[in-house]
Amino acid sequence: MDKKEQILTLLRELPVEFDLYEHAAVFTMDDLPDIVAKLNTPLFRNLFLCNRQKTEFYLLMIVGDKPFRTAEVSKKLGVSRLSFADEGLLFDLLGVTPGCVNPLSLLFDTEHKVRLLIDRDITAWPRVAMHPGVNTATVAMESSAFFGTVLPRLGHEPTLLDITGVTE
Repeated sequence: MDKKEQILTLLRELPVEFDLYEHAAVFTMDDLPDIVAKLNTPLFRNLFLCNRQKTEFYLLMIVGDKPFRTAEVSKKLGVSRLSFADEGLLFDLLGVTPGCVNPLSLLFDTEHKVRLLIDRDITAWPRVAMHPGVNTATVAMESSAFFGTVLPRLGHEPTLLDITGVTE
């Protein structure tokens, strides 16, 4: 069973109501507005980060149009400056490629090496949307189902951060 089917199976077994939208492959944020409009959700970015030593890994889900500064997130976490992890680490830890990473990818983090960080502003949105392991489909669900059912099943307690986009 491929990653997409594993994720969809998980959502169905929980059970969580979700909308599935199949579409052409998307590679950038510019490709997404039509998709999220059809699913009635905001646009989010998911960033895979690591420390300099590549021993600590983080998946940050942030509101799509919000500026992101690694220094701000590093300071809030009390860790040395974070940077973007390379594609090899992303694939080794979560089994996905760039453009497909998001909290649903944590299904494949069986050793719990990745820490989930979520921009607190996301909790105010009624719905969330993300790719189910591939960039040719998007699932959307109620935020309450995502935070209350999906994340607990994945075993990754999110750390909520107040992201301002400003480095103090």
